[in-house]
Amino acid sequence: MASSAFKTAQYHSEQFVESSGAVLFDFSQEIPKVCLIYYIEKDEWLLAKGRRNYNESRREAALREVREETGYQCRLYPISMPTRATNPSATDTNDMTDQARVYHNLTEPFMLSIREIKERSSIKLIWWYIAELEKNVQTMDGEAEFISEFFSYDEAIRRLTFQGDRDVLIKAVSLVHSSCASDPCGQPRDDTTVLDWRSGN
Repeated sequence: MASSAFKTAQYHSEQFVESSGAVLFDFSQEIPKVCLIYYIEKDEWLLAKGRRNYNESRREAALREVREETGYQCRLYPISMPTRATNPSATDTNDMTDQARVYHNLTEPFMLSIREIKERSSIKLIWWYIAELEKNVQTMDGEAEFISEFFSYDEAIRRLTFQGDRDVLIKAVSLVHSSCASDPCGQPRDDTTVLDWRSGN
């Protein structure tokens, strides 16, 4: 029997778990900020994420987990980014070569983290989205084990406990910048404005 030419790993449903998370931005201030959660018991600063419920979409899981862990209502933030997903409006997607193309106004996952768990017998998939704080919506209490707080980009980078979360945040900020002809606050920007946003100064 023939084997695939590509290295392949297959996992039964009990051998993988899916999580979804989002980098939550607050664009309402002059200096945009990002939300981190502080895990009190473990003394860790993290990005909000959690396991997907069955029959729940990945994006729904991301928004729910952010809401539950931070107490903030949010929505997905449309960005421009390269993706290998096909364009549904294309005449014949079968003729499209498998390569990354830049599309606009996407609310797709911008990153996927894969973790091997239980001595490599199982894996955890974490789908990452970009979200923005809902305006004029009352906040609720987040989960008791977490404290949520907004920080400037540089301060958030310093506070995050794990390098993997830093990599996710750096990519999210880069995509937000490249998606706009103006900064996220809607004001004209130059290189100095971008630097100010990143530093919080």
